[in-house]
Amino acid sequence: MTARIIDGKAFAAKVRGQVAGQVTRLSEDHGLTPGLAVVLVGEDPASEVYVRNKGKQTVECGMASFEHKLDARTSEAELLALIAQLNADPAVHGILVQLPLPDHLNEDLVINAIAPEKDVDGFHISNVGLLATGQKAMVPCTPLGCLMMLREAHGSLSGLNAVVVGRSNIVGKPMAQLLLRDSCTVTLAHSRTRDIEALCRQADILVAAVGRPQMVTGDWVKPGATVIDVGINRIDAPEKGEGKTRLVGDCHFDSCAEVAGAITPVPGGVGPMTIACLLANTLTACCRANGIAAPEGLTA
Repeated sequence: MTARIIDGKAFAAKVRGQVAGQVTRLSEDHGLTPGLAVVLVGEDPASEVYVRNKGKQTVECGMASFEHKLDARTSEAELLALIAQLNADPAVHGILVQLPLPDHLNEDLVINAIAPEKDVDGFHISNVGLLATGQKAMVPCTPLGCLMMLREAHGSLSGLNAVVVGRSNIVGKPMAQLLLRDSCTVTLAHSRTRDIEALCRQADILVAAVGRPQMVTGDWVKPGATVIDVGINRIDAPEKGEGKTRLVGDCHFDSCAEVAGAITPVPGGVGPMTIACLLANTLTACCRANGIAAPEGLTA
């Protein structure tokens, strides 16, 4: 292996430390405490663990944590009423509704009911439009974390050739927009892209966010390129015992690491940055709501 490992766990700890320092500053200088409200509908085990981790890290950074756990049979009207209540609460600066929602709830309707300035997931249609037009927006957490790691690895991204594999609204499209804002030349590739391997081999920055385990192999990677693997896929691991599984990314790590200059592992790469950037977004939302300059380096 020749690639430098980009340690997302350590980077996320650094970001959380910066957030905690700024939260202390807000409290001492302005008497403000950023507040994050998380809404969980139903009892999805993975979502419950994620929400618990969010609450723990929110409190550790000195923020106020508001958790709302609702029954899976909660009606759309009840959920929208709660969101309206949180929109009007001055102690709440960020609102996150944990996805996926039960099938009877309209995710787009729910997301767009959140006040755009409190939409710390960056999914509201207003924030999507603001990001696409280069204006001040709340930025989706996972792409923001990727951008932070790329800036750390490269300094300036200006003029670099970037390929994003995957066109989801959550990662692929906002990632492309963020790279464009940092003056990269960006190609957004997807399942219908012709000769995708050759396209990827031209990239100085290769972001894999397609949701296919180990799709990107070393022969897709330009020597010395930076590879950001957003994928989290669980596959069978018979070598660990019957019925055992393991986590892998969208990249075949060993072969890509032989060629790349730097690469994020799975697990321990992009994943830890998502919650760290959620906290950073909550801090940013609090600052903007109170006419205070948001701290540099913690947003796009």
